[in-house]
Amino acid sequence: MIDVLRSFTVSAYALAGGARECLLVPTVAEALALHSRIPGSVISAEEEALPVPGIPISNSPTQVRAADLEGRTLIQRSSAGTTVMSSIESADGLYAASLVVASATVKACVSRRPRVLTLIASADHPEDHACAAYMEALIRGEQPDLDRLLQPLHASQRYARAIRGDWPGFPASDIELSLEVDRFDFAMPVAQEVSYQRLTAAGATEGKS
Repeated sequence: MIDVLRSFTVSAYALAGGARECLLVPTVAEALALHSRIPGSVISAEEEALPVPGIPISNSPTQVRAADLEGRTLIQRSSAGTTVMSSIESADGLYAASLVVASATVKACVSRRPRVLTLIASADHPEDHACAAYMEALIRGEQPDLDRLLQPLHASQRYARAIRGDWPGFPASDIELSLEVDRFDFAMPVAQEVSYQRLTAAGATEGKS
């Protein structure tokens, strides 16, 4: 499951920054309820790509990277990534993916030697399709041209709005952080729990300098 801007990029930065786990939920109410049960947990949430009143950290890798997450749990709610992920009732070998962990995710998936490997874009956005195409090329042993794959994103009004820096809860630096391909060399396997899904880092956890 792929979400580049920004859910599973947020997850990757949180885990690389010392978070013990990321817990995914489909609603803000569920995020708040889970937060009340987990001492020291932190919420990252947005609704319709906008900040949620009373929750200081939006769905932003910039904000998450600046937060103190060492040994803590990050609870995530987003309009695309966590919501779509919650709709998957069962899967054999499910991973959360984004460009920053693309190659590591491919390696983790291929190592399982699956009969079928499915890449799902959590939203109909060009960066998610670009990430899927990039990962598919790696699976096929090809050398993908990511700049070409990202051209539809760069030409979009959504991208222009994001890099202006006036989108609430969406710092312009989120774009740079989200498009830094293969920054981290860990994958993020998904474990299904009763009321949420749990992401952890599988493999090395050091990011590129």
